[in-house]
Amino acid sequence: MKKSKWRKIGLTALILIPCLLLLFEGNFKYSREQKEKEESVNTVHVSEDEPGELYAQSAVLMDADSGRILFGKNEEKIRPMASTTKIMTCILALELMKNDQIAEVSELAVRQPKVHLGVKMGEKYYLKDLLYSLMLESHNDTAVVVAEAIGGSVKEFADMMNEKAEDIGCENTYFITPNGLDEKDEKGIHSTTAADLAKIMSYCIEQSPKKKEFLEVTGTKTYAFKDLEGKRSFSCNNHNAFLTMMDGAISGKTGFTAEAGYCYVGALRREERTFVVALLACGWPGNKSYKWKDTKKLMEFGLSHYRYKDVRENMPEEKLEVRGGANEIDKYELNSEIIVGVPKQEKDTPLRVLMRDGEQVNVRKSLKPYLNAPVKIGEKAGEYVYILDRKVIKRYEIVTLEAAEKRNLEWCIKVIFERASL
Repeated sequence: MKKSKWRKIGLTALILIPCLLLLFEGNFKYSREQKEKEESVNTVHVSEDEPGELYAQSAVLMDADSGRILFGKNEEKIRPMASTTKIMTCILALELMKNDQIAEVSELAVRQPKVHLGVKMGEKYYLKDLLYSLMLESHNDTAVVVAEAIGGSVKEFADMMNEKAEDIGCENTYFITPNGLDEKDEKGIHSTTAADLAKIMSYCIEQSPKKKEFLEVTGTKTYAFKDLEGKRSFSCNNHNAFLTMMDGAISGKTGFTAEAGYCYVGALRREERTFVVALLACGWPGNKSYKWKDTKKLMEFGLSHYRYKDVRENMPEEKLEVRGGANEIDKYELNSEIIVGVPKQEKDTPLRVLMRDGEQVNVRKSLKPYLNAPVKIGEKAGEYVYILDRKVIKRYEIVTLEAAEKRNLEWCIKVIFERASL
């Protein structure tokens, strides 16, 4: 009887345990999937006051003054960039060309596909005239003429473009052509990122020694010129529609290839604020206006939310021990202390940063516990570090504002004689 009873219990357990395990496994699976779903939603969540959906697959809104990315979408994704390439071609030419430099058309330039100026082999032009053809009409043959005039060949000019990109701080940009046509070689494809493209434009309009000339070329509405012999005349019209879309628009460059899609990089300056927008893969034929909608949306976001603020904090002077020292002012003071602090000119200069409401600058202070004699005026004793969005925006050195001699035998003998003479 007892054996039968336990046999029944055992059989029941054998049936129930797998069922319970399946039940818990189902609940666990549901919980895990639900959690992953919720985490996925949280990952792509955008706060209400940030730009909503964008057409561009990669996008950046940048503060041109500091290079800080104010908004990004796949900003580090490497993509082809079409004729936005030409902003690098233009700025290199402006920085390196000679006064009234002349460029001669090669066979390679003539063979470039549309859009092109239609130059003929052997023709000569003033290089400065060709920059308007390059930037206003985005002529591909002109880009090759410019590249060969500056670099000697397209390959050598591309090397110069890559070197310049590295100097600017671009980490994911690779130039092969001066016009942005889709191309690849053993090192990769002709490409950049939205973040790097915005950096290049910021350099062109804020840092380059030829920024004034760059803005003059890219902001011109129409430009007419002739070949050197005066046999052929050309007229160029600016196709950067953004220049008339928003008050303060100052520069920009469009681009399109089959691989890149529609691309754009543009700049706007208003009330001392300068914003740069870079868009990659912003639609394909049939959606040509997407880039203008995205650009306006990002620019309006920047204008509405970002203002300059003086974030400089009080950085008072203080005393710091000097071990083995004697204060230069009071030569008989053995336990020497000197005054340290941020130099007055730096301390009194405003630290203006483009910020939005709710953002906060964190200030970290580091100071040596003591200094060893001798100490000269201007020696570093520490620093204040200003951090915004986990990036250092400013460092202030804390330096010695007084000097201290070393208290050694020579110093003691000198003091004894000085005291004796009193």
